[in-house]
Amino acid sequence: MSRIRHLWRYHDPGETERRKQIYAVYELWYTVVDVGAAVSFLAGSVLFLSDATKTAGTYLFIAGSVFFLLKPAIRLMREARYAAHGDIDTLAKRAGWNSLTDQEH
Repeated sequence: MSRIRHLWRYHDPGETERRKQIYAVYELWYTVVDVGAAVSFLAGSVLFLSDATKTAGTYLFIAGSVFFLLKPAIRLMREARYAAHGDIDTLAKRAGWNSLTDQEH
Protein backbone atom coordinates (compact mmCIF):
# COMPACT_ATOMS: atom_id res chain seq x y z
CA MET A 1 0.00 0.00 0.00
CA SER A 2 2.85 2.41 0.75
CA ARG A 3 3.89 2.32 -2.90
CA ILE A 4 0.41 3.37 -4.04
CA ARG A 5 0.22 6.52 -1.90
CA HIS A 6 2.89 8.13 -4.11
CA LEU A 7 0.50 8.16 -7.07
CA TRP A 8 -1.14 11.38 -5.89
CA ARG A 9 1.92 13.42 -4.99
CA TYR A 10 2.78 16.47 -7.05
CA HIS A 11 5.24 15.65 -9.77
CA ASP A 12 6.97 17.19 -12.74
CA PRO A 13 4.84 16.51 -15.79
CA GLY A 14 7.91 15.26 -17.61
CA GLU A 15 9.67 15.78 -20.88
CA THR A 16 7.13 14.84 -23.53
CA GLU A 17 4.74 17.41 -24.95
CA ARG A 18 1.81 15.00 -24.65
CA ARG A 19 2.47 14.43 -20.96
CA LYS A 20 2.72 18.18 -20.39
CA GLN A 21 -0.61 18.72 -22.18
CA ILE A 22 -2.35 16.02 -20.15
CA TYR A 23 -0.94 17.41 -16.93
CA ALA A 24 -1.91 21.00 -17.77
CA VAL A 25 -5.49 20.16 -18.73
CA TYR A 26 -6.15 18.14 -15.59
CA GLU A 27 -4.41 20.68 -13.37
CA LEU A 28 -6.62 23.41 -14.82
CA TRP A 29 -9.77 21.38 -14.08
CA TYR A 30 -8.47 20.64 -10.59
CA THR A 31 -8.04 24.37 -9.94
CA VAL A 32 -11.48 25.23 -11.37
CA VAL A 33 -13.10 22.63 -9.10
CA ASP A 34 -11.09 23.91 -6.12
CA VAL A 35 -12.30 27.47 -6.72
CA GLY A 36 -15.87 26.21 -7.20
CA ALA A 37 -15.72 24.44 -3.84
CA ALA A 38 -14.36 27.50 -2.07
CA VAL A 39 -16.95 29.83 -3.62
CA SER A 40 -19.77 27.39 -2.82
CA PHE A 41 -18.75 27.11 0.81
CA LEU A 42 -18.22 30.86 1.21
CA ALA A 43 -21.59 31.71 -0.35
CA GLY A 44 -23.26 28.92 1.62
CA SER A 45 -21.80 30.29 4.83
CA VAL A 46 -23.11 33.78 4.13
CA LEU A 47 -26.55 32.48 3.16
CA PHE A 48 -26.67 30.32 6.26
CA LEU A 49 -26.62 33.44 8.46
CA SER A 50 -30.26 34.23 7.67
CA ASP A 51 -33.21 31.93 8.28
CA ALA A 52 -34.73 33.05 4.97
CA THR A 53 -31.71 31.83 2.96
CA LYS A 54 -30.64 28.76 4.97
CA THR A 55 -32.06 26.35 2.39
CA ALA A 56 -30.04 27.97 -0.41
CA GLY A 57 -26.98 27.90 1.84
CA THR A 58 -27.48 24.20 2.49
CA TYR A 59 -27.62 23.50 -1.25
CA LEU A 60 -24.39 25.44 -1.73
CA PHE A 61 -22.73 23.37 1.01
CA ILE A 62 -23.84 20.24 -0.85
CA ALA A 63 -22.46 21.65 -4.11
CA GLY A 64 -19.16 22.46 -2.37
CA SER A 65 -18.99 18.89 -1.06
CA VAL A 66 -19.52 17.56 -4.58
CA PHE A 67 -16.68 19.77 -5.79
CA PHE A 68 -14.43 18.39 -3.06
CA LEU A 69 -15.37 14.87 -4.15
CA LEU A 70 -14.42 15.74 -7.74
CA LYS A 71 -10.87 16.75 -6.78
CA PRO A 72 -9.50 13.24 -6.19
CA ALA A 73 -11.58 11.98 -9.12
CA ILE A 74 -9.79 14.43 -11.43
CA ARG A 75 -6.40 13.26 -10.19
CA LEU A 76 -7.44 9.64 -10.70
CA MET A 77 -8.63 10.42 -14.25
CA ARG A 78 -5.26 12.04 -14.99
CA GLU A 79 -3.44 8.92 -13.79
CA ALA A 80 -5.72 6.74 -15.93
CA ARG A 81 -5.02 9.00 -18.91
CA TYR A 82 -1.27 8.60 -18.41
CA ALA A 83 -1.75 4.85 -18.27
CA ALA A 84 -3.97 4.88 -21.39
CA HIS A 85 -1.24 6.71 -23.31
CA GLY A 86 1.30 4.08 -22.35
CA ASP A 87 2.99 6.25 -19.74
CA ILE A 88 3.24 3.37 -17.30
CA ASP A 89 6.82 4.21 -16.29
CA THR A 90 5.68 7.58 -14.90
CA LEU A 91 3.13 5.83 -12.71
CA ALA A 92 5.66 3.19 -11.68
CA LYS A 93 8.27 5.82 -10.74
CA ARG A 94 5.71 7.66 -8.61
CA ALA A 95 4.92 4.38 -6.87
CA GLY A 96 8.60 4.01 -5.93
CA TRP A 97 9.94 1.86 -8.78
CA ASN A 98 12.53 2.98 -11.31
CA SER A 99 10.57 1.42 -14.15
CA LEU A 100 8.35 -1.54 -14.84
CA THR A 101 11.22 -3.36 -16.54
CA ASP A 102 13.18 -3.15 -13.25
CA GLN A 103 10.36 -5.05 -11.54
CA GLU A 104 10.58 -7.96 -13.95
CA HIS A 105 14.10 -8.85 -12.79
